[in-house]
Parts: sequence; C-alpha cells; structure tokens
Amino acid sequence: MKYLIAGLGNIGPDYEQTRHNIGFMVLDAFAKASNTVFEEKRYGSVAEMRLKNRSLILLKPSTFMNLSGNAIRYWLQKEKIETGNLLVVVDDLALPFGTLRMKTKGSDAGHNGLKHIQDLIGQNYPRLRFGIGSNFPRGSQVNYVLDAFADEEKQQLPERFETAVDIIRSFCLSGVSVTMNLYNNK
Repeated sequence: MKYLIAGLGNIGPDYEQTRHNIGFMVLDAFAKASNTVFEEKRYGSVAEMRLKNRSLILLKPSTFMNLSGNAIRYWLQKEKIETGNLLVVVDDLALPFGTLRMKTKGSDAGHNGLKHIQDLIGQNYPRLRFGIGSNFPRGSQVNYVLDAFADEEKQQLPERFETAVDIIRSFCLSGVSVTMNLYNNK
C-alpha cells in the first residue's frame, strides 16, 4: 500500500518558522524520527520511506500554499495513490494552539491551500488539522499566520510534533477511523 503525506507550507527562509508552515514542520519531524531525508523533486521536497509493509511519500510542495493542489495532484497520479491514502497536514485557525484533529473530508474552511486542493481533486481526502489558535486582532489574520510562534508555543511544539507523528503512523497502519477514535478526543 502507498500513502502520500503532504504537509502544507510556503517555501523560502521568510516562511520557515511561521504558523502557516506547520505542515512542513510536522513532516520534518516525521522524517527526522524515521531517519529519512528530503530531496528536491518535481513540485517539492520529497522523502520516501517504508513503514512496516507500506510505502510512504512525504511531500512538502514547492508551489507555495495557494497552489498546493498542483503538487498533490501530480504525486497522487505519478504514484497511483488513491485519495483515501492521501493525508494533508495543515494549519487551522479554528482550533486552539496545539490541538490535533483528523478528518476524513471537509470544506476548505477559508484555507487557500485546501481550497486549491479541493478545486483539483475534490474534498474527500483525509487531513490532519493542527491548531494554531486565533489570537489576533480583527483584520490581522494574514500577519498572524505568517508570523513566528510565540515563545511559549515554541516550547510546546516538540511534544505536539511527536503526537502528530504518532497520528500519521496510525493513519498509515490502522486507518483513518481507528486514528480518529484514538486521537481526536485527546
């Protein structure tokens, strides 16, 4: 079985440690925990690995957030992966910081990366939503998501990344339903 795990973010040093790049950061933590290295390939940084009898392709799109669907669609088609075996890791303003929620499908909820993916492949694919909170004044959403995490949030990130890695492993080994039951109420 093959899986595509796509973490959403923006390329370049200006965005590296921003809230909007949490998908990249989660995949970096997953690759590090698995002793896997990313390589630059078409449409993004890609790491390939095995997890028991499964093949995983980790993708950090190089298309910038608003065109993430191009990279995801390309890798799904290239590797002949069903959308049920796609997991998109994405930041979510609607969830308190550090909250992790698995969903089997859904709308884009105003997230431009998810909107582009939905435009190209539909909305029936699993996603792991990583809460970044919404502690910003009205009209400052863009600045908030493109800003670095607060110091106290940075201290909590390693533990949250560990849990996100566990969720991804569970998704690949046990499926989305079991994973939702195990982790969505924590």
